[in-house]
Amino acid sequence: MIWFSNILLEWYNPTTRKLPWKKTNDAYKIWISEIILQQTRVEQGMPYYLAFIKNYPTVKQLANAPLDDVLKLWEGLGYYSRARNLHTAARQVMENHNGKFPCSHEEMLQLKGIGKYTAAAIASFAFQLPHAVVDGNVYRVLTRVFGIHIPIDTAKGKQQIEQLAHELLDKLQPHIYNQAIMDFGALVCKPQQPLCSTCPFVSNCKAYLKNEINSLPVKSKKIVKTNRFFHYFILFDTVSIYIQQRDGNDIWKGLHEFPLVETKSEDSQDEIKIWMQEIGIKSVQPVLISKQILSHQNIYANFYELKWKNLPNLEKKYIKINMTDINQYAFPKIIRSYLQDRFIFLS
Repeated sequence: MIWFSNILLEWYNPTTRKLPWKKTNDAYKIWISEIILQQTRVEQGMPYYLAFIKNYPTVKQLANAPLDDVLKLWEGLGYYSRARNLHTAARQVMENHNGKFPCSHEEMLQLKGIGKYTAAAIASFAFQLPHAVVDGNVYRVLTRVFGIHIPIDTAKGKQQIEQLAHELLDKLQPHIYNQAIMDFGALVCKPQQPLCSTCPFVSNCKAYLKNEINSLPVKSKKIVKTNRFFHYFILFDTVSIYIQQRDGNDIWKGLHEFPLVETKSEDSQDEIKIWMQEIGIKSVQPVLISKQILSHQNIYANFYELKWKNLPNLEKKYIKINMTDINQYAFPKIIRSYLQDRFIFLS
């Protein structure tokens, strides 16, 4: 298998992608970058990484930060459980490792939100330990070059790729090898329109030789999306506005939103009528209809604006804030878009 790593390392140019986390062996900074780049493109994640390091340059500062502040900094990036896990893991590092990020792969796996891939990335990039990273780029490169048809979303498929990745790993320079294979997947062996004409593996790639590039890697499961119907009521006067904080085991946990009525279907009105009767509203029409697509859900949202001279007393159910303070709170993307469109005092 030495031929694979030889070709890969000959192709690799460490200056091709000038990314700030590639210039450090600080485990904390590498960890932050790896968590941000889960489910996020580099171009989108870069400003979040820079902002995170600026606001929380050490694990201690992240651990001591209020969770609401961390979520606010994460606003717009999605998959907010990543931010909550970062915060929890930072506190674990302070409590269990005296504030020093663990250098052991096994100890890293004990931290909230760190799985096999992230632990391997930190171990190799920060401490040059021989652990192979296996992310989406690696799955794609290895299944194509070696012609692997076992679905990568099965236990057998994952095990086979992980074993192959470990066999291929350059044990003397794992940090360089791991970075090389991830860059190769991002720049050459891309999901769509890979650059096969300039690929150094073209004469060895089984997928290319058998015209199977577009069919690999294989996934056995198709994502089944559910549709949810949210009705947001913006209750405000000239000074104040009501919001609430999401909790429970659901999307956007810890973020804020307007008073919400969720219905079973797009046309269902029963839940809305009951809520309006409790508040003392006779009728109202949506001023904005929006949609947000998540990995497993489609969110359809109607926004209703209700302005009072004096807001009714609903502080047992909702949080009453000054309208000019609304930017201090973290909201999901669909509400932030509404605010930017409808509230002229927002930047």
